[in-house]
Amino acid sequence: MTDPMADEQAALTYTSYLALDEVLAAQRPRSDEHDELLFIVIHQVYELWFKQLLHELAHLQRMLEKSDTARAVRTLRRALTILKVVVAQIDVLETMTPRQFTSFRARLEASSGFQSGQFRELEAVLGRRDKRAFQHYPKGSDARERIGAAMSRPALFDSFLHYLAGTGYAVPAEHLERDVREPWEPSEEVQHILVQVYKDDAGPSTVADLLVDLDEGMQEWRYRHVKMVERTIGSKPGTGGSAGAAYLRSTLFNATFPDLWAVRSEL
Repeated sequence: MTDPMADEQAALTYTSYLALDEVLAAQRPRSDEHDELLFIVIHQVYELWFKQLLHELAHLQRMLEKSDTARAVRTLRRALTILKVVVAQIDVLETMTPRQFTSFRARLEASSGFQSGQFRELEAVLGRRDKRAFQHYPKGSDARERIGAAMSRPALFDSFLHYLAGTGYAVPAEHLERDVREPWEPSEEVQHILVQVYKDDAGPSTVADLLVDLDEGMQEWRYRHVKMVERTIGSKPGTGGSAGAAYLRSTLFNATFPDLWAVRSEL
C-alpha cells in the first residue's frame, strides 16, 4: 500500500509550491502596448512586498512587547532591507518614458495606486490615525476592515514604548495605557526617556536608531515615488481621480516617529 503522505510530498514541485500557474497568470494587460506588462508586474511586486512588510512589522511588535531585543533588531533589519528593495524598484519603473505610459494609461480607468489597501494598512501600523484613509473603500470590504482594525490596534511606536518599559525605563502609565485609536502626540516626557536610552548606548538605543532608519526609509520611498510621478505625468491628475503628484508632495517629510527626531539635537 502506498503512503498518501509520501505521494503528496513527491507531487510537490517548485511550480505547485509557489503557485506559479496562478501567479504568472495574474498579469492581464488591457492593451497591446509593450510597456503595460512592466507596469503591472512592478505594482504586483509592490503589493507582495507590502504583504511581507505587514508580516514583519506584526512580528516586530510582538518581539518588542516581549522585550526581545535580539529578535526585534533582526526583524527591523529585514524590514529595512525590504524597504530598500521597494525603493529601488522605482529605478525600473523610471525606464518607462511619459509617452510609453500615456500609450496605455487611459486603459487604467478608475484604478490607482492610491487604492492600495495594504499600503494604507501599513501606514496605520506605523501610526496613521485618519478615517479618510479608508472612507473611499466600500463598507464591508476587506481593505476597509483591515485598515480600520489596524487603526484600532497599538501602533509600532506604542509597542516600542512598552518595550522601553519592559527593559527598565520609566515610561509614564498614561502613555502605555493611552487610547491607541487616537494619533500619537509628541511628548517631552518620552523624549527625556529617549535621551537616556541613547546615553545608555545599549540594546534599546540600537532599536531606536533602526526605527529612525525605518522612518527615513518611508520618507525616501515617498520622495522617490513623487519624483517618479512628476517625471511621468507632470502635474496631471492621477488615475482614478487622485490628485497625483500634488497629493504625494503633501505627504513628504512627515515623520512617523517625531519624538525620535526631536531628540537628535540633545544627543
